[in-house]
Amino acid sequence: MPKKQRIPHKFQPWIDVRRKFHLSHKHVQMARELGLSPKKFGSYANRDKQPWKLPLVEFIEFLYQRQFDKTEPDQIRTIEEMAAEHVAKRAERKLRKLNSENDASPSIEIDGETENAVPQAEGGDNQIQAVGDEESGQAGTITQDQTPDDSNAS
Repeated sequence: MPKKQRIPHKFQPWIDVRRKFHLSHKHVQMARELGLSPKKFGSYANRDKQPWKLPLVEFIEFLYQRQFDKTEPDQIRTIEEMAAEHVAKRAERKLRKLNSENDASPSIEIDGETENAVPQAEGGDNQIQAVGDEESGQAGTITQDQTPDDSNAS
């Protein structure tokens, strides 16, 4: 049995809306291109209590016609196809990033062990040293809007 395809979280609400409101792939794609929220489809399709509203399919087609001056998208793709494409792009990007990180840090092989050619800084924290009055031996304070030269002028 083939492995079940993983659907990213951003596509799952659209699949649920398609099932719940019996929409076609065309209508889901049109709604996504229009920028409609899948969470609001319940209020768009509330024809029982608000009979003056258009049915959801006609409402989406009306908005799409008004916005894009055409009746349907040029190429109709399913949410599952978009999700698979999205997952493939992310995997490719992740692989490319790993390859670039491996190529960016040159390594040296010494006695059969691989080490980084560029030594890493110890501690890693950049610390700010206080500038003080050297004659009196007291440390001055530096505020955020002062420069080290201004600290001794006060």
